[in-house]
Amino acid sequence: MISPLQRAAICHLTSIELADPFRCQTMSNELCSTVRIRVLNFLIQSAQQLEVPPIVKYSALSLFAERFYPIISRFQQENTNTGHWLLQPVRESSLELFSLIAIWISSKIEDSRPLSVKKLKSVADKRIEEQHYTTRDFAEAEAIFMQVLDFEIGTSDIVYRFLEDLLIQLKEVATIGENIDFQVCMDIMDLLYEKEETSTLYNSRHSLAASILVASYVITVPKQTWEFPILPCVKYGLACKEEEIVEVVRDILKHVLQPCLS
Repeated sequence: MISPLQRAAICHLTSIELADPFRCQTMSNELCSTVRIRVLNFLIQSAQQLEVPPIVKYSALSLFAERFYPIISRFQQENTNTGHWLLQPVRESSLELFSLIAIWISSKIEDSRPLSVKKLKSVADKRIEEQHYTTRDFAEAEAIFMQVLDFEIGTSDIVYRFLEDLLIQLKEVATIGENIDFQVCMDIMDLLYEKEETSTLYNSRHSLAASILVASYVITVPKQTWEFPILPCVKYGLACKEEEIVEVVRDILKHVLQPCLS
């Protein structure tokens, strides 16, 4: 389920059937963005349904949203002659399958009890309406996913890790750290992924982690206890510039707190 914070900040998008979400030469950027948002919502909700640890979910989001999705169109164009049927064309159902593959790979890396293909297939059978995928399709999709990423699947430098470490450091030096709700931090991360205009913030991972923590502080800590110098603490924790953090925090709050448009 989507959190209350996400419900308050994410506007309803009209469902649009798209044969090929990457055919942007003949469709508006808005439509491409709509597909991206729907697929990322699919990934987030699937991770919740599978009850994976947060590190698995955010590793999967990093692999899919930051690395796979931005280059799959180019990979498809460069491999038209030898391309797999999942890429000819890349349909929304294919992207949903690849998002499950991202969760699967992340669980193998981060979880001591990785997800079975049976569990992933069960989610696909229930939630992907356009296409029925077999166990073999999952194996082939995983191979394609790895090829697209050139087998670079490290997740040691994702925002979630920096954010978690920063909150631990804050709790060690100040009791105010106990008042910061980490769930709000994760809700903000989800929202930033789903909004294309803010997803680029993930390119600066240290400053984004610091900014999410400050934004969560502003949202969850009572205003009368704001005396703690949160900005100097987080900027030194991740070696970020204070003005850069302030700018990103403003951007985050603008998107998190904006009224939902009809």
